[in-house]
Amino acid sequence: QVQLVESGGGLVQAGGSLRLSCAASGRTSSSYTMGWFRRAPGKEREPVATIIWSSATTYYAGSVKGRFTISRDHINNMMYLQMNSLKPEDTAVYYCAARAGALHLALRESLYNYWGQGTQVTVSS
Repeated sequence: QVQLVESGGGLVQAGGSLRLSCAASGRTSSSYTMGWFRRAPGKEREPVATIIWSSATTYYAGSVKGRFTISRDHINNMMYLQMNSLKPEDTAVYYCAARAGALHLALRESLYNYWGQGTQVTVSS
């Protein structure tokens, strides 16, 4: 089992920045893929970005490319999402997810076995 805990959400004005963190514990491994997903009010959960733990290879949804950066600290088992130039449409609950095995372009929530509880990000206009 892997436990994931997100932190760093909050309220920010449009154009501002936030950094989300995800702490992974339990049966973690270097051969994992992890990702950030989000669910806006009244919408389905959607992918934001993913990272292959061993190689730090990253993938992004088109809506956040160039504004968000996913990264990981393999020593401390932490994953981050740096969010810049935030827009009101980025308002959502952001979830950390993990799956065993390195998988490229893993931008589908059905591919992930482990999920955090989510952290709220609100961007005001």
